[in-house]
Amino acid sequence: MRTCVGCRGRASRGELLRVVAVEGRLVADERRRLPGRGAWVHPVADCLAKAERRRAFPRALRVPGPLDAAPLRRFTT
Repeated sequence: MRTCVGCRGRASRGELLRVVAVEGRLVADERRRLPGRGAWVHPVADCLAKAERRRAFPRALRVPGPLDAAPLRRFTT
């Protein structure tokens, strides 16, 4: 079980999208194999928007400054 950083709901790993920070950008880790800390989010636009609004990604990934979430938009429904 993992917690979505957007809605704070709990779900299994199969229902959530793992996200990692690479060079100041958020990258979807589809295979769940990229190194580093990961954050989990439901692959829906509402949860992604909530996570961005709450600035949850920098906090969950423990990186300073804002992160570009544009690459994640193609993974949301």
